[in-house]
Amino acid sequence: MSVRAEDVDLSDLEFWTRPPEEREAAFAALRRDRPLPYYPEPEVDLDQDWIPRGPGYWAVTRHADVEAASRQPEVFSSAAGATNTFDLPVEFLEYFGSMINMDAPRHLRLRRIVSRAFSPKMVARIEADIARVAREVVADLAAKGPGDFVSEVAARVPLEVICRMMGIPPEQYADIFRCSNIILGAQDPEYVPEGANIAQALLGAGAELAGLLSGMARQRRAAPTDDLVTALATAEVDGQSLTDAEIGSFFILLVVAGNETTRNAISHALVALTGHPEQRARWQRDFDALAPTAVEEIVRWATPVAWMRRTATREAELAGETIRAGDKVLLFYTSANRDETVFADPYRFDLARSPNPHLGFGGAGPHYCLGAHLARREIAEVYRELFSQLPDIRAVGEPHRLRSSFINGIKHLECTFTLS
Repeated sequence: MSVRAEDVDLSDLEFWTRPPEEREAAFAALRRDRPLPYYPEPEVDLDQDWIPRGPGYWAVTRHADVEAASRQPEVFSSAAGATNTFDLPVEFLEYFGSMINMDAPRHLRLRRIVSRAFSPKMVARIEADIARVAREVVADLAAKGPGDFVSEVAARVPLEVICRMMGIPPEQYADIFRCSNIILGAQDPEYVPEGANIAQALLGAGAELAGLLSGMARQRRAAPTDDLVTALATAEVDGQSLTDAEIGSFFILLVVAGNETTRNAISHALVALTGHPEQRARWQRDFDALAPTAVEEIVRWATPVAWMRRTATREAELAGETIRAGDKVLLFYTSANRDETVFADPYRFDLARSPNPHLGFGGAGPHYCLGAHLARREIAEVYRELFSQLPDIRAVGEPHRLRSSFINGIKHLECTFTLS
């Protein structure tokens, strides 16, 4: 598909509703002819006068440039916000993004404490839960029959794993799922109806999630149990521990990043495996041998998080352009993961691809995804169970895609299969 770089507008929300092939052609044109374009910020109606529309942002489209910016957090900062082009108060950013919207030393402090909570015992328990949840969820689908793969499988597995990790009772799963959809799907009328106050919807969903975990943290300090909330509430590094508010904010990050991104990788995988039956058959013939590279290719192919923002702390050079202090920079992982200079035949879905230096979990540096191992295990265990219990499962019809520039989401996807 022929596209001119000067005709591409990444700030136009309608661009992100176009078929994937059109978007990929646009990014290919940018990488070739205009690798670091500057765009005005998108118009987003949050019904709030205190959220100004800024001057614009640089769009980083090449793999090497995304990597370079990711490795320089002292120059390309996350503290002004990583998930929005517009500027928000610091309190709002930390409330919704926790350490994803922080720089050192605060980012390092929180990451060290959170990492301490993932002890070998906790990791072993999580991995056992992943296998158990995947087996149960696929068995439920088999019992119900063909339906919406997203709601029945792709969304359920990561959500239930996270909730079991945290010790959250099953009767609250639906509310957590609803809140996470609002936070990442605020521009989609299915989750926040047109005409509704987006800022109020976001704050309400965030308050519901943070309140749930803050309350649980207080309970666990008084009466510890064997779950991740207890581990987070009692973990200390150099005499420092997480506050209830920090635990609540971290839970928003965990449930949104861990649920939404993994569910979309699982959903995109079914679409890709349906469209590439030879790759599917190859994986089914020798699941364990191919699983490590297959999972990495699924994450590259899906790239669930399209971009992350950084803000320049000082003047710097990137891709031959001068970035000035205060400039906003969006790192487009979705473009970097199709970079022809890095990936041989990047538009080929190849489950044996190696090497595969994709940026689906973010670039190198301090903000590399803390839950990458968890996501990999969830994707692998879901497809292990699908191939075992429903070996001919496939997607039917077109996926219903999320209206978002930030998340490459699939809201609904019909599947069909036969029982042996």
